[in-house]
Parts: sequence; structure tokens; C-alpha cells
Amino acid sequence: MTAEVTGAVIIGRNEGERLRACLASLLPGMSAVVYVDSGSTDGSVALARAMGAEVLALDMSQPFTAARARNAGFRRLQALHRGLCFVQFVDGDCEVVEGWLEAGVQYLESHPDCAVVCGRRRERFPERSIFNRMCDLEWDTPVGDALSCGGDALFRIEAMVQTGGYRDDLIAGEEPELCLRLRCQGWRVHRLDHEMTRHDAAMTRWTQWWQRAVRSGHAFAEGTWLHGASPERHWVRETMRAVAWGLLLPLGIGALALFVDPRSGWLALIYPAQWLRLSIRDRSAAMAFFTLAGKFAEAQGVLKFCLNRLLGRSGRLIEYK
Repeated sequence: MTAEVTGAVIIGRNEGERLRACLASLLPGMSAVVYVDSGSTDGSVALARAMGAEVLALDMSQPFTAARARNAGFRRLQALHRGLCFVQFVDGDCEVVEGWLEAGVQYLESHPDCAVVCGRRRERFPERSIFNRMCDLEWDTPVGDALSCGGDALFRIEAMVQTGGYRDDLIAGEEPELCLRLRCQGWRVHRLDHEMTRHDAAMTRWTQWWQRAVRSGHAFAEGTWLHGASPERHWVRETMRAVAWGLLLPLGIGALALFVDPRSGWLALIYPAQWLRLSIRDRSAAMAFFTLAGKFAEAQGVLKFCLNRLLGRSGRLIEYK
């Protein structure tokens, strides 16, 4: 029954064997699967077709965003498979855990006011790097009603149509933005206590982690620009923290030390003090370090968004792998 009412949209580029695992987790039990490719050169298109997925090659003459890819895949799914009630969005570097779709569909069918349901996304190789481990911890969000979902989620098609889907122009943070609009229209977002997907971040270098944090900062700033004035002040706090810790404080301390009193440089001790506080709170010195260091990368992302707005430019995709 689940396969008859549920379709899937996979997005990816040059995912190789990760895409094979993703497709194998959905095919052949589900015939309504659309793979949206964004310029792969590794044979992903041929692989997806050979495994039985409908393939949509995204027009790469337009700026790429994951939001645009998901919307394009969703429209193709609707055109090819009438009568579907639910759509599972999944990134090509993930595989869907057996039993997830049945659990998700059962919840949505029994809760008609819920627009989207998600479960536990796990990192496939957390032992390979601290960056992978941080991803796994980041995705361990509370069970129950939530403010947003991630890139892997099971949506009610009626709700997707009602809201118009993702915003094509968002280069990051498209899922929380969509969930905010859904909730404003009276829908619920829910996380089940159920395994959902296994993800392969393949993040082993500092530069990858930094770029990912820059992307987060950009998403915070754009979310604030779009919905910061809403009652829940969407991502205002996250943006202010990034700007305060990653930009204003270091500039302020540096200016005081240079132009007022060199002894003001001692104010920089606020950073090791904050690291100590976070270490005690999170019971991890390493996590505290990356939380604090990440504010500088997030501030870079905020500045990138502001500069683009000032110059009237569209944001370019910020990729970490």
C-alpha cells in the first residue's frame, strides 16, 4: 500500500556508489522514483536509468540550488504519477532505512494535520572524522512536533502544492523556510522516533567543515531577511550570535587595543572563557571549540549574504564537497 501512494525525489551530482545505495534502498519496490541530476560526469544518469528511476537532467544554465532541483523533481513526479499522496525527498548521498516509509506514511495517514514527517538521519561513517561525528550529533534532534525538517523528509503532497514548494532561489536553509510557511498555514511538522536515512558526509578536512559553516551563516542571514519580522523571529538569534561572536567582538576588542588602550587586548580572554563554559555544558572540549570557531565561519556567511544584497547579486551555491 505504501508504494502505491508514495513517490520519491532524489537529487544528486557525482555521488557514485552512494547514489547506487540510495536507489537500491528505494527500488525496485517503489516505481515512482525521480532522480534529478545536476551535471554529473561520473555516469550517475546512466546508473539511475539502468536501475529503473526516471531521470531529470537539471538545466545547469540557471544557478543551481537544491531547492530548485527538488521542485523540478516534484513537478516531474506529479506529471508522471497521478494519485500519489506522499513524496519522500532524499539526497543522493543517503540511503533510506528499511521500514521508514511505512512508519512515515502510517503517521501521516493517521494525522491529517501533519504536513511533513522525518526521522533519525545518521552519519554512515562517524568514526572517520570529528566532522562526521558532529554531523551525526547535529541530526539527533528531539522527537515530537518540530519547527523544521532536513533535506530527507516525507511530505504530504497536498501541503507541498498548497505552499508552492521550496523557494528556488535559496542556496541554503530551504527546508526550515518551507516548514515555517507550512506552519503559518496551520500544518504541523513532526519527527518520529524511527531510523530514517543513513548519510555519507565524507567530510574529513577543516576546509570542508568551514565551508559548511559559512553556508549555515548565509542561511541564517537570508532566513532573517525573509522572515525575521515574523512572530517567531526566524533565525534572528542565530544571525545575531554569529555576528556578535564572529565579527563585532573581535573587531571591537582589536579597535580598543589599537586606538584606546593596549591593555584592552585582555578582553580577548572572553573567548577561552566561552570555550570553557561550552566545554562544561556539552561535556566535550572539541565540540566547544568547533561551536565557537564556527561563529567566525557563520559570520563570513552573513557578510557574504549582505554583500550580495548590497550589490544586487544572486547568491552562489556554497559547497563543501
